[in-house]
Amino acid sequence: MRPHHLLPQPSKSTPPAVEDPAGSHRPPAAALAGLHGPRKKGIKSTTSVRAWLVIDSGGNSQVVEAGKHAIMRRTGLPARDLRILDPVLQCPSTVLGRERAIVINLEHIKAIITAQEVLLVNSADLSVTPFVDELQRRLVRRQQEGNDDGHSKLHDLGESQPIKESRQNSPSGFEGRKHDGVGKEVKNQLYGSKVPPFEFVALEACLVAACTSLENEAKGLEEEAHPALDKLSSKISTLNLERVRQIKSRLVAISGRVQKVRDEIEHLLDDDEDMAEMYLTDKLSVESDLENSSTSSMNEQMRNEIDDEIHQAAEANDRNSHTGTGTSKQLDVEELEMLLEAYFVQIDGTLNNLSTLREYVDDTEDYINIMLDDKQNQLLQMGVVLSTATLVVNAFIVVAGIFGMNIGIELFDEELKTGNKKFMWTIGGSSMGCVFLFVIAIAWGKYMRLLD
Repeated sequence: MRPHHLLPQPSKSTPPAVEDPAGSHRPPAAALAGLHGPRKKGIKSTTSVRAWLVIDSGGNSQVVEAGKHAIMRRTGLPARDLRILDPVLQCPSTVLGRERAIVINLEHIKAIITAQEVLLVNSADLSVTPFVDELQRRLVRRQQEGNDDGHSKLHDLGESQPIKESRQNSPSGFEGRKHDGVGKEVKNQLYGSKVPPFEFVALEACLVAACTSLENEAKGLEEEAHPALDKLSSKISTLNLERVRQIKSRLVAISGRVQKVRDEIEHLLDDDEDMAEMYLTDKLSVESDLENSSTSSMNEQMRNEIDDEIHQAAEANDRNSHTGTGTSKQLDVEELEMLLEAYFVQIDGTLNNLSTLREYVDDTEDYINIMLDDKQNQLLQMGVVLSTATLVVNAFIVVAGIFGMNIGIELFDEELKTGNKKFMWTIGGSSMGCVFLFVIAIAWGKYMRLLD
């Protein structure tokens, strides 16, 4: 098999051309056009170049510049998947398992996970810094556990190093990875090894960062909401109502984001095929074994081992043919399923806390509405009392109007002779009559339950 000379020496008049060989499970890092150093003058880039933070399996990080097509060749992702990671676009929370990579878009985490490295697109964001530190800490610990178990160190970033004898001349913008012993490492991981696959460590770090961020934001909102709601319950004012309105708007927004993350994890748990796609190290080892078998002849002992494995696999498939899926596939996704279930419980708990807070807000709104209705009822009753009093006073005004007419009445003639006694009796009787009518009207209103 001829070596993969992917990047011929460029001439002064011709820019370097990159060839993507078919059948290669991982395109060389040199395919990342413009990865290091400034571009030559006179050469126009057809795609936008963006800074990516690349973290390898040892926790080493490096900022590189790469275009969209270079990342597509490197990770095997289509353009529509890279669009999900565009910081300009507001894409919903997404976790996609592809042939050679996992696309993560969870809150502020926008990353591509391969079997050997993690590529972050928004590494300059301050909210991503804690995630980077946590991911590097996890990878360093994983590497130490792997060294203790006799595992070899995975690839380093930034320099070109030989991957195989057939790839010694392959330049690389990222540091290459030696594939020797990959199959043995994967077998140890899948059959009793305590060292998890690289992609699971990176995926767990992304889930931790997203779920913890949402949980902390929900707790902060809850601590702010309870005092504001209690204050509104004790005193209804425009300022308190505005504070509660803002809190409710934030609550709706956070609940929607948490719901999207929960639905995405639940969707993965419901689909075993999507979870199986995320076993990148397993697929990489299989491809590496196939490539090794095509470049070198196998001895008789290896042939017998492969025949035994094929025979055992055929027997397992026959035993599980009635279920449609083999038991081995169920065991393959069990590890990832347990990982996702743990963070599904966490994000579901955050959503339940937000739902409880939402119920408390709704209860406070109901209490405020009841208080406002009670005030309105009191105002209506006061209006009825005032209207009744006005009606009674109008009756007294009628009496005064009658006696104020400029007409001849014998009462006035006699009043001039006998004094003011009859006039006072008239005024007093009219006033007492008005009071009596008012009392009768109020008593009738209470009897009819129109007034308290």
